[in-house]
This record gives sequence, structure tokens and C-alpha cells, in this order.
Amino acid sequence: MPDRSKGEYMAGLEKGLAIIETFENARERLSLTEVAKAVDLTRASARRCLRTLEHLGYASYDGKYYRMAPRILRLGHAYMSSNILAKIVQPVIEATSEGTGESMAVAVLDGTSAVVIARTSVRKSLSSGLAAGSRLPVYCSATGRMLLSSLSDSEAKAILNRCVRSQLTPRTKTDPKEILREIAAARAKGHTINDQEVEVGLRTIAVPIHDQSGKMVAAMSISAQASRVPLKSLVSTLLPEISAARNRVMSLLQA
Repeated sequence: MPDRSKGEYMAGLEKGLAIIETFENARERLSLTEVAKAVDLTRASARRCLRTLEHLGYASYDGKYYRMAPRILRLGHAYMSSNILAKIVQPVIEATSEGTGESMAVAVLDGTSAVVIARTSVRKSLSSGLAAGSRLPVYCSATGRMLLSSLSDSEAKAILNRCVRSQLTPRTKTDPKEILREIAAARAKGHTINDQEVEVGLRTIAVPIHDQSGKMVAAMSISAQASRVPLKSLVSTLLPEISAARNRVMSLLQA
């Protein structure tokens, strides 16, 4: 972290980015009061940030509510267009998804979330599709646990302690000790399976993606409907497919 005492930290920028992030999770519009409360700012401070975002074209205001403007997409596009991994994985998972008939995703670790940077969607596989930029909770998603397996137990535990571990389905594991056992198994096996912990009826298997130095930089997953794909088929049928796709991506990263 930059040293605030040396003037290397811009508190105003921090506030502005925090306000932008409040519009996540389908919060289409927010009042000044709602924004100020969400980011723990005074109304005056929140108003200055919002007016600045509006002036720069990143937000719009109708006299009562603020909304994010299309220009905000530039921020996400800047990451996607400059990230070599995001460019490489998309055509690979599209080809694999077409061959298997199942949806796939690639995600990276960001705090307590696994952020999707590439995605294919097959109608029969998901009831609620994800898009690039979508966030999955690390404590209960296959990609999240796979990403956490690259960390030490103490680091993974610290992240789990920061998570709001909601019971998303009757099968969702929320006990940190149980989740750490799943993470340890993922580390040992080189893959992890999620059986309807994020969404009822959805099974997912994830594998790691490593860079040239051997560091895990992302996790790749493939999902299928539990009614069509038995749990054991995730390993016998889909694991070889996703492993081949992962290996293709890693060879391209090293090219």
C-alpha cells in the first residue's frame, strides 16, 4: 500500500471508486443519501464525488437518482483489452463449450470474490447466466475454492473470515473448517467439484491455470445441470475436457 504520509495516496480517488462499486449487484439507481450511507461518507462528500463522476460522463442524474452511464464500461474494457489471459482463454473455452455442450468460465481472485474474465453460456446448463465482470463468492464456488488453494492455509482462512458466508442453497458449506478441507483437497487433487452449493441443480468442476513461473493466475470451470450429469461424470467425462482446454491456454501463455 502507498504511504499516505508521503502524499502517495489519493483519498478522493478512493472515494470515487468506492461509489462506483456501490452500483454492483443490480443496483441500477441510488439516491445521494443511499450512496453516502453505502460508502460511509457525508452527504457533501458523496455529492462532490457524484457530481464529478457526472461531469466526466461516468454517471447520470435525473434530479433524484444517480445511475452509472455507458462510459463506465471503459474501465472494465481497459482491463479486458490489456489482459493477455482474457484474450487467450475466450476462443479456447468457446471451442470446448461447443464440443461438450456445457457452459464454461474463467475467473481470477479479487478479495473475497472470484471475478469472471471470460465466459461461454449454454442455455441448458445455467438458469442464471454469468457475464464478464460477474463475481462469485470464493467460499462456496468451485473457481473460488480453486483460487484459494494457491494460498497458504492462513491466507485462505483470513479471506474466509472476511466473507459473508450466506447459505445460498441447502447444500452450501459455510463452516470455515469444512471449506478449508475442501480447499486442501483441491490443492491435492488439482481440481475441485461444487455440487449445487451456489445454485440448486448446478454442478461445477474447476481446474487451475498457471503462468510460466508456476503461479496460479486463474481458475477455469465447466458447469452442468445436476439432472443431466451425475456427479461422477464430472470427473470421468468433463475433467479431461476442461484439463485439455486449460493445458491449451497454458501453452499459449508460454508461447
